[in-house]
Amino acid sequence: MNENEPRIPVTIVTGYLGSGKTTFINHILKHTEEKVAVIVNEYGDIGIDDQLIEQTEEEIIEINSGCICCNVRKDLIDTLSMLAISRKEKMIEFDRVVIETTGLADPAPVIQTFLMDKEMVNDFLIDSVCSLLDAKHISRHLEQRGEALSQIAFADIILINKTDLVTNVHLTNLIKRLEKINPAASMCLCEDSQVDLDKVLGIYSFDLQEKVELNPEFLNNNHHYHDDEISSLSLQEKRPLDLRKLNLWISFLVQMQGESLYRYKGVLNIEGIDKRFVFQGVHMLFAGEEKSVWGSCSRVSELVFIGKNLNKKELEQQFRRCVSD
Repeated sequence: MNENEPRIPVTIVTGYLGSGKTTFINHILKHTEEKVAVIVNEYGDIGIDDQLIEQTEEEIIEINSGCICCNVRKDLIDTLSMLAISRKEKMIEFDRVVIETTGLADPAPVIQTFLMDKEMVNDFLIDSVCSLLDAKHISRHLEQRGEALSQIAFADIILINKTDLVTNVHLTNLIKRLEKINPAASMCLCEDSQVDLDKVLGIYSFDLQEKVELNPEFLNNNHHYHDDEISSLSLQEKRPLDLRKLNLWISFLVQMQGESLYRYKGVLNIEGIDKRFVFQGVHMLFAGEEKSVWGSCSRVSELVFIGKNLNKKELEQQFRRCVSD
């Protein structure tokens, strides 16, 4: 990450009920050298999560009476604005914001807050979206609740927690299923939410532009899966793409299928441009810009879609039509 980056890094922690989110945040607070502002979202009028988080020197803020992903998103923006102003005026000091969403939250609107609100874009930068899951019970959650699938689909890092409660065979099958839902996410196995913080903080896995600079080949996988309602699709193309055609296609795609597209991101080889064109989107919101030069790397366009009921054949046909004449 650029040391001159003025924006505040944000770690979003999701996960179904009982997955170990609060324990994970306590682990962060205990072992990081950063000063952390924690925003806790407790569903209901009476919250208890802020009481469970160990009170050190961190700023703990709780948002009640709803879920961040729906009716209290304005409260989230107000809270973040207050934090940013207080930091600029040196009223409080912190290096990072950690947001713990309720176990019933769809992460998409939380992520969109940092993409669509101008003030948020200027002051904050998503470092990563971490999804914790209970290795013993996640299979049942995936069958019963759409939120559990969404939390996995939007994650950059999947923390498979409570691995000591399952067999190796169970764990192997679970990992295979998770890879089918979201092959672009990195996975960490853990017990009691204990994770090496170097794997989850300061990695800027959500910031695709930074990720490309660190590892230009990170999207280089060619898998597509359809086993779950939420699945993924990866596409590659060695021929250069026409930027006008690409813009028309993506604009049409988000208008027609935006609600079904959870995450989509790509590193593209555009005709007449010597730099990588990096873009990513969440549902109806997407943005792209030129980034680093290709240099000696192979100029191959790579896209990853994660969404609900993806039509692989149709998406691939539409993508191929974006090839420059």
